[in-house]
Amino acid sequence: MLSLHVKNETSTLRAVVLGTAISNGPTPTIEEAYDPKSLEHIKAGTYPIEADMVQEMQAFNEVFQKYGVTVFRPEIIANYNQIFTRDIGFVIDDIFIKANILPDRERELDAIQYIIDQIDPTKVVRPPEEVHIEGGDVMLWDDYIFVGTYKGSDYKDYITARTNWQGVNYIKELFPNKIVKEFDLVKSKIEPRDNALHLDCCFQPLGNNKGIIYKSGFREEADYVFLLKLFGKENLFHIEREEMYHMNSNIFSINPNVIVSEKNFIRLNNWLRKQGFTVEEIPYAEIAKQEGLLRCSTLPLIRD
Repeated sequence: MLSLHVKNETSTLRAVVLGTAISNGPTPTIEEAYDPKSLEHIKAGTYPIEADMVQEMQAFNEVFQKYGVTVFRPEIIANYNQIFTRDIGFVIDDIFIKANILPDRERELDAIQYIIDQIDPTKVVRPPEEVHIEGGDVMLWDDYIFVGTYKGSDYKDYITARTNWQGVNYIKELFPNKIVKEFDLVKSKIEPRDNALHLDCCFQPLGNNKGIIYKSGFREEADYVFLLKLFGKENLFHIEREEMYHMNSNIFSINPNVIVSEKNFIRLNNWLRKQGFTVEEIPYAEIAKQEGLLRCSTLPLIRD
């Protein structure tokens, strides 16, 4: 049996589901694009090829091996994108929550069923149909659960709006002892530089008291100010619009001192080292073209 345990984003990782790029399928058509960044690369003819993405994920896996993390991979579905496991489920405390994802991604959950079967069934939940919530919008910080959402009245018109108010309420009801704080995110169907697809596209905590933040990703300045006060301005690394576009906030913590980051994030990686972090740099720029990066490719199951 797997005894799930995840309380925050940075405690020492013991077990994780890492997505896979094997048999990723052909380049999607323009109509099939889920997000503006993929769309941009489909149109430009620069959409990533499978061999490059497999190599990038292998580099990520090698870092996990180096730190003794148990890594699970999804079962391979032929010609199907299974990179972003963060979307399909997430763990809070000792509960595995299956996400109500975009309907045509349901098979991704089937591909990790063999892992879910190793969890106490009373600890696995599936929200009702009207509840939309994806792991990229859910961030744990001990007593807090941060949830990204979109409160615009045109929510249903946005394929980039992934977590609704029912999703926020569902988490509040499931974890009455936690402080659930939602953040209203900026969305765009056409301009990837103005689209915070998930909360981890504009914020992520690091270590014990630090974080990366993109101010313009929040529709309400009050939400940004809340994080500023909670973490302290001097502890937050502010990223620019172009850095947000390249997913600088979507890195991944193996423990409070070790961070996996993309090797092109020069300004961020230098800052992290100045703060005393060990930075494991890997290539991940091809996968980034699908508007997802390191955190998106992982589903942590156990952290100390």
